[in-house]
Amino acid sequence: MMLRKSTYTFLILWLISLSTSAQDSLILLNKKESFTVGESISLSFKNSTEKSYQMYCSTGYGTTLLSSIKNDNLLIFKFPEFVSNKTGVVSWKIVGLNTPISGKFLIEPVQKPNSLETYIGPPTIEAGGKDFTMAVIIPTDTLDNPIKTNSEVIVKKHVLQSTKNQQIYTNNLIAYLNIFSPSQTGRMTVSSESFGLNSKEYDVDILPAIGTNFKIFYTRNHEYADSNQITKFSTSIIKDKNNNIVSDGTFVDFYITNSNGNILKTSGTTINGVAEAFIVHPDCEDTWKVKAFIQGIANSDSITLLYKKAIEHIPITFSKDNRSSKVGPLQSFMNQMIPDGLKVQLTVYRNGKLEGSLIEQSKDGFATFILDSNIYKAGNYDLEITAACKTITRKSITLW
Repeated sequence: MMLRKSTYTFLILWLISLSTSAQDSLILLNKKESFTVGESISLSFKNSTEKSYQMYCSTGYGTTLLSSIKNDNLLIFKFPEFVSNKTGVVSWKIVGLNTPISGKFLIEPVQKPNSLETYIGPPTIEAGGKDFTMAVIIPTDTLDNPIKTNSEVIVKKHVLQSTKNQQIYTNNLIAYLNIFSPSQTGRMTVSSESFGLNSKEYDVDILPAIGTNFKIFYTRNHEYADSNQITKFSTSIIKDKNNNIVSDGTFVDFYITNSNGNILKTSGTTINGVAEAFIVHPDCEDTWKVKAFIQGIANSDSITLLYKKAIEHIPITFSKDNRSSKVGPLQSFMNQMIPDGLKVQLTVYRNGKLEGSLIEQSKDGFATFILDSNIYKAGNYDLEITAACKTITRKSITLW
């Protein structure tokens, strides 16, 4: 029994010694710690046994298992191109050993770039020095790997007849620069260069900042409230704080407050910094206070407009039964016929009670009303005729 135990113990110790000797028989011959991307990479081990091994290889792009190649007393592990063509740290470990042999090496990029990936954005920024666009440059080698950290990149800017170069350096694979806007509008051209390789040019538009307060003006053919002519409102040239004319299409609202406190509105957009808006004259004598706004941004001064009565007299003639009445001729400030389309209203009362109201539009200076006998029975009525906010009354008109 003791003999059998000794035999087992001897066998175990012999197997352990074989394993240890097998492990000790693998000796790394090339201890190079860095390679250049694209070159052929292999690791050689001195091997005193006939046994083959596998190597577990890990990179930033994934993992793979390599089989050894036997060459006399050498064991060679050759790394495939999809590993050697990518920069970064490669970790390796030979599997199948009691105590695995492992290590790592670095694959470095070629320092001469083959292309410059350049991104510029946003493509439009606001003048004034606060807004900026960012230039991002990624110099890459022939295998599309970013070149080494701290590699020099030159950013070139041309704006307003001035060209400036600025040196920046790659970090975390990229180089970037915040390019702030000048105080004047225009177009900026940006390009980049690294190790003699130049990118294409990129354009950035420098747009005006938001507008500042402005003045407003008005023009009109006459000052009479004829409900026909048009008053035009316009702004001064609206500029930003840097004296740049605001962008075309800036929306301007003109708010009009009349004598009764009612608010009217008309709007326009800027062309070359000036906005124009139009509104029809009122049909009543009135006073307007006008103020313009670029909503939430800027506003104008306030101006006042007076509109005079266009009609002084409202002639009216009745038919024999008084059921037909003809209003006119309605004459304006030069005794000319009032333009077609003036609102004329006839209001009918009986015994102080409102019976009805009719509205017609003038044509050739006249408006005609007919009181239907089915609605307005025979009797005495009071009539009010209103045109251009002027009212006349005819009392005790008898309808037959």
